[in-house]
Amino acid sequence: MTSWLKALPVALALAVVAVGAALGFGGAERPVAPGTVRVSSAGPQTPSLAGAWDAESNSPTSYEVADAAGPTVNLYEAPNVPLASKPSMDNPTWEGLPVVFLVLEDQGDWLHVRVSSRPNNMTAWVSRSEVRLRTVPNRVLIEVGARRVTVFHGDTILLQETVAVGTDRTPTPLGNFFVDGAVKVPYDTGPYGAYQVSVSGFSDVLQSFGGGVGQIAMHGTNRPDLLGQAVSNGCVRMTNDNITKMVQLAPLGTPVDVVA
Repeated sequence: MTSWLKALPVALALAVVAVGAALGFGGAERPVAPGTVRVSSAGPQTPSLAGAWDAESNSPTSYEVADAAGPTVNLYEAPNVPLASKPSMDNPTWEGLPVVFLVLEDQGDWLHVRVSSRPNNMTAWVSRSEVRLRTVPNRVLIEVGARRVTVFHGDTILLQETVAVGTDRTPTPLGNFFVDGAVKVPYDTGPYGAYQVSVSGFSDVLQSFGGGVGQIAMHGTNRPDLLGQAVSNGCVRMTNDNITKMVQLAPLGTPVDVVA
């Protein structure tokens, strides 16, 4: 759960996805389909992806994302109709992270977006004047039953790994989400591994966890022997090597679909 964000110093929480090609892919195995891949991102700026692909893709290879441009973003249930249940979002968040939305529909002056908030899969409309648009190149699929995470560029697999998921009592929530934050952990040997990549999904059973708001994340682990098991409070645990790759491949706004 994202209680780790509150526990981390504010300065650390502000170090949001400031990683790029310097991290590299180390000595890890070559991706399944691409010949070469270079990915870079910096905070909410536009990420870039270049590579040699072996096959045509039938799935999207870019997704539109909206970053908050000011200290507040107003939310609407329809264009010019304020959203009564949540009329606005402060930027940055209470955790010190920039507000980002996944764009579902672009109608010129108005954008239909997915919002990082309860209830899960919440959507709203925002004014184009209050955000800045960019694109991200990949999508993430988390299969809870198979206990597997996959990063796709179109139909091409860039990363795939067995993961640990939530227990029966604290299950990983299902739905259509997106990456809304990432933090480098100061100690790779801790329970959250090298990085935590928060997802805009919230536990269906835990309203809070350790001072946080019950939000889930993908993160590293110091217990790789537990991967493939249902042992978490809803988060998705990965090896430190692959969560480091995930930070590069899934910048802020990247779609994350969690399925049974």
